[in-house]
Amino acid sequence: MTEQIAEIWQTTRRNKLRTALTGFAVAWGIFMLIVLLGAGNGLLNSQTVNTDKWVDNSMMVFGGLTSKPYDGLREGRIIQLEEADLQTTQTRFTQNVERAGAIILQAGVTVAYRENYVSGSLRGVYPLDADISKTKLVAGRFINDIDIREQRKVLVMPENQARELKPRDPYGLVGQTVRVGDMAFLVIGLEQEDRSRMSSDMTTPLTTLRTLYNRGNNVDRIAFTFHGLETEAANEDFERRYRATINYHHRAAPDDEDAVWIWNRFTQALQMARGTAILRTALWVIGLFTLLSGIVGVSNIMLITVRERTREFGIRKAIGATPARILRIIITESVLVTAFFGYIGMLLGIAANYYMDATLGSKPIETGLFTATMFVNPMVGLDTCLGVTVVLVVAGTVAGLVPALKAARIRPILAMNAE
Repeated sequence: MTEQIAEIWQTTRRNKLRTALTGFAVAWGIFMLIVLLGAGNGLLNSQTVNTDKWVDNSMMVFGGLTSKPYDGLREGRIIQLEEADLQTTQTRFTQNVERAGAIILQAGVTVAYRENYVSGSLRGVYPLDADISKTKLVAGRFINDIDIREQRKVLVMPENQARELKPRDPYGLVGQTVRVGDMAFLVIGLEQEDRSRMSSDMTTPLTTLRTLYNRGNNVDRIAFTFHGLETEAANEDFERRYRATINYHHRAAPDDEDAVWIWNRFTQALQMARGTAILRTALWVIGLFTLLSGIVGVSNIMLITVRERTREFGIRKAIGATPARILRIIITESVLVTAFFGYIGMLLGIAANYYMDATLGSKPIETGLFTATMFVNPMVGLDTCLGVTVVLVVAGTVAGLVPALKAARIRPILAMNAE
């Protein structure tokens, strides 16, 4: 075997261009496939992270503008959601609605601690908000039912704002009193910073915000979790019935979709899953065609290789080499060259993915409204990398098998007379 490897090495040295072309075709095919799959995974992972901020079986309801006249009223009216809409959600749709809550927003709020201060918005919520928004606390606790009932002046702050108010010990802000305008609030928890958006919302009990800022019975959003809606058709039917009921309370047309907006995370997740499947399929199709081009390149070069060495094989057979020996020489060379350059292509592809992760993967993109990351973990599993390499090695071997069989069967006298 050592002699055969040495022989192959001498052959490749004598035919550097041919070997380089074969190696490039193999390495390029694997490299491009791994990079394409890695980039696709990075995009898909970023979408997953962005859509994984809320539970799938939840809806958010917003008031809008009527788009058609109804019941003697003109279009273009502002629909302001009310506490009565929340009660309707909780009592009229018990077959599907599990838990429901509301959200009130108060912008332009300044929070101060000693000589430091931050500006942002207050968000009045129910305890349900932590479950729907998948709130992650790094210290303290979230709003609870007692806070709601007793209208406590308590605050849950984003981690980054706590760091501005108390730079040396941001987690020590929990249990401290801060000034919200001219009112004192107790900080009860710190929320993990959401790097996907430039959020400055501080959370407080809805009942507290409503009383302190005289918001009456109005709410800005209604949020609820649901069950029993397993298909898009079932969700669309529920949305239609729910919208008609809320619109009726505000004297809007039952089918006016602009009067009340419904953000259904379940149907969004279904659409995202379909889009993800299509993108994955497209990436694999493009990658496999790229790999196929490498296989075709290897096959063509092997055909040229055998043709160039026809006289050599004829001489070998004339001095006693068997067809099996000729066949083994060609196949071994094909396997070694393909495996070596395939391994190089795999390493370069993995390195390119790490480079994407270190640059694009850690660089947030500012859109003005939120901060997003283009790539999240743009990697390909080692099993996929090895599998692709093995496929190309096998394909290279098969590509060399056909001309090898032809060379092994050729008669010595014909081989030595070949041009």
